[in-house]
Amino acid sequence: MFIGHYGLAFGAKTLKPQLSLGILFMAVQLADLLWPTLLLLGAEQVELRPSAGQAVTFSHYPISHSLVMSVVWSVVLGLGYWVLRRDKPAALLLGFAVLSHWLLDAVVHGPDLPLYPGHSPVVGLGLWNHLLLSQVVEVPIFVAGLYLYLRQTKALNKTGRYALWSLVAFLVVVHFSNFFSPVPGSVAELGWVGQLLWLPVLWARWADRNRTAHTTGPAPSETRRVSAPSIF
Repeated sequence: MFIGHYGLAFGAKTLKPQLSLGILFMAVQLADLLWPTLLLLGAEQVELRPSAGQAVTFSHYPISHSLVMSVVWSVVLGLGYWVLRRDKPAALLLGFAVLSHWLLDAVVHGPDLPLYPGHSPVVGLGLWNHLLLSQVVEVPIFVAGLYLYLRQTKALNKTGRYALWSLVAFLVVVHFSNFFSPVPGSVAELGWVGQLLWLPVLWARWADRNRTAHTTGPAPSETRRVSAPSIF
């Protein structure tokens, strides 16, 4: 699962407009953001051979991708946000966004997702083994989430328009190019390239800061305050 995660983030923005799209991108992809660094540290392992429609085989990643640790990471991010902002609905939404990564991955991954660290059973429906079917599931999630986001927001300026659509184009290109990616030359190479997953997080925050909510009620100054978050 790749753009499906981002589709869920776009859609989640409509539930809590005050949240930055950037932090929602970070939440839904937190497992994949942690994974490259854990690879570089040797805490998790991957086999450099194709498997289940992917260029590599995910062999051991209990810290970033087990169900139990996904719950832990969701609590960490949600609780951290609540401590900083005292916004319980937003904190709960972020927590669910983190957990959604494991739930969506369980649909497409082969049986490689552990339930907990240690000697755990592994699960996965293996939809990646059926390329067309996996896209029938994943692409509509992305399109639906983007549609909801576009219905709720409008560009404040040219940056808000072009930053968003260039982000969408980037995600789509990366998504489909993954089908043709060669096996990485080394685990270290994979780990460093994986750090680029932080780019969409920053890109989303930039685009979102230059957009505002569609509304006819509040005065322009009130609208701008709602749609111009600080860090989050």
